[in-house]
Amino acid sequence: MIRLHRLTGTLAAAAICLAVAGNSHAQAISFTIDGLPRQALILAPPNASQSTKRLPLLFAFHGHGGNIVQTAVQMRFDKVWPESIVVYMQGFPTPTNGDPGGMEAGWQREPGQYDDRDLKFFDAVLAKLSKQFPVDEERVYATGFSNGAIFTYVLWGARGNTFAALAPVAGEKLPGVHLTVPVPFLQIAGQQDTNVPFQQQLESIAAAREVNGTSRSGHSCGEYCTAYDSTRGAPVIAFIHPEGHVYPHYASEMIVDFFKQHTRSKPAAR
Repeated sequence: MIRLHRLTGTLAAAAICLAVAGNSHAQAISFTIDGLPRQALILAPPNASQSTKRLPLLFAFHGHGGNIVQTAVQMRFDKVWPESIVVYMQGFPTPTNGDPGGMEAGWQREPGQYDDRDLKFFDAVLAKLSKQFPVDEERVYATGFSNGAIFTYVLWGARGNTFAALAPVAGEKLPGVHLTVPVPFLQIAGQQDTNVPFQQQLESIAAAREVNGTSRSGHSCGEYCTAYDSTRGAPVIAFIHPEGHVYPHYASEMIVDFFKQHTRSKPAAR
């Protein structure tokens, strides 16, 4: 695993490009947020900055101990949705129960934690990309795995009006996160998950259904999949697979298919 100290300041953009399967359009960008060095990896279509069309923007967040190179290779959103601008943001050393010394990179779990360092980082990246590329403000999306999925919930609570749809994988909403804005939502969860206990994920899906005004009972949308219609144009999809704390190999295709159905101004009818 490539640790944060090797990624921040020492990994040149060219090396990152090679690491993400030779994508010649990969770009590493650096920020200083409240004195902290931060880095993001941008994978955009060729000549995206000169595009006459507005392009969707997808944020993807790694789990605790992850990094932008590993996550870009695993999630491969630039291959699944080549018309989009994809950004992988690098977390910062963060203490957890399993990592009390905070040796590995992660994300804030609730608004206000760590002086909102990661929310500020998100704001800075969004502002920069909106200037650099013709970003479609009605098609901004976020997903993440594990701690990155938990941060996706944080973004919903703190920046809900920004997003057209959200799709956490193996994550939960912590008590300090308050959801008030309906947003189309897909959660992928494993019944055998013990890292982020399955019951807590179910409770988080229930919270999403409440704010989105969904029906009491759902209908099947395929194997392991239940869809809940919304009176607020913000359906909830719960994909409950029988595995544990994993990012399923099919998750990226499922997430992109869901995102493509939704814009912020025109939610998809179901």
